[in-house]
Amino acid sequence: MLSRRHLLCCGAAAAAGLFSALAADAAGPLRNPCGHASLPIPGVDPEWLKRIWDGIDPAQLWDVHAHLIGTGDSGSGCWIAPSLSQWWHPVEFARKHAILNGACVDPRSVAAGDVDRAYVRRLTALADEFPVGARWLLFAFDEAVDASGHRRPDWTTFHVPDAYARAIAAERPDRFGWVASIHPNRDDALERLDRAIAGGTLAMKWLPSSMAIDLRDARLRPFYDRLAAARIPLIVHCGEEHAVPGADRQDLGNPLLLREPLRHGVRVIAAHCASLGHAMDLDLPRPRSVPAFELFARLMDEPAWNGLLLGDVSAMFQFNRRPEVWRTVLRRKDWHDRLLHGSDYPLPGVLPLVQLPQLVRAGVLDEAHVAPLGALRNHHPLMFDLALKRFARWQGDALSAPVFATARHFPVPAA
Repeated sequence: MLSRRHLLCCGAAAAAGLFSALAADAAGPLRNPCGHASLPIPGVDPEWLKRIWDGIDPAQLWDVHAHLIGTGDSGSGCWIAPSLSQWWHPVEFARKHAILNGACVDPRSVAAGDVDRAYVRRLTALADEFPVGARWLLFAFDEAVDASGHRRPDWTTFHVPDAYARAIAAERPDRFGWVASIHPNRDDALERLDRAIAGGTLAMKWLPSSMAIDLRDARLRPFYDRLAAARIPLIVHCGEEHAVPGADRQDLGNPLLLREPLRHGVRVIAAHCASLGHAMDLDLPRPRSVPAFELFARLMDEPAWNGLLLGDVSAMFQFNRRPEVWRTVLRRKDWHDRLLHGSDYPLPGVLPLVQLPQLVRAGVLDEAHVAPLGALRNHHPLMFDLALKRFARWQGDALSAPVFATARHFPVPAA
């Protein structure tokens, strides 16, 4: 029988092997080199960079999917599950280090107890290289709560309080807005929602599979009614979720469950357009598993939700999406007025997640863009993410300008 130490070492080797395998087909190094964010970048034609902005207004470009992460070392109240710092949980350990590297939080910042501020400094430096007007919506992330209203830290991968997201956005309102995250099973959920609305939240973020939120629960109806009355969009992760397992209720990420808040008049943004994994087709007499993206597409084509259902294109071009997802999003121009740009920061800085040669083989990226995109990613992953979405093509079709005019979908921030 293998010893525990042997098993742990094998697990760590497997996790390392996974990241190596992902990197084998990627353009550029495995780890984010965290080059200086200032533009222009040596080796990248400034005229090529200018093309990123063809036909779009930077003042309308709000990145609708950007994460805050921290350890609480600044007094922020953020925390990360202990398993992500324990080497005997090799997959979780590797995940944490990949994400911190993606955000350019180096080991010195970790050792110095400077993770919270180092994360924000890098994000701010990247944002400030964008034209005036571009902004990022920074997500809070609530803990998992069970059906009885009890906090479940054992189901929670990480936590970012509303107050912290609001405070960081207030430091640079020219670059950041904030998005609340309130578990609707909390006893004081409606009071928290009222405070968030009064505090200028631009949206509400839920990740049902991780947070253990059943969108069909009748007890959520007052919460939906309050969101609809305030015209606050609800950003809901749909499809499978592996980066933030939390409660690990993958069934709760089914896109068809979005019909419940939609019926209550809530504007819903389906994060990632449900582009990853499978879900049960609950519309069938005998439900069966189908690609979650197909269920999202069904909802998008249902006339009842035309003015309410949106989708964000964050993480859309990662290696684990099917080529048919990429091609559909590019060619469905009738959807483009309802699709929103988002980066899923810091994931654009986790270099193996986007494999440029794979996109070339799928026919959605011209080979000529691989070298400049690779160089740009090493210095400025947020600009890389935007550039990739701007240059992606399928048989001549590209994401239209409205995808990058996202500010119009949100409440006007208070002066």
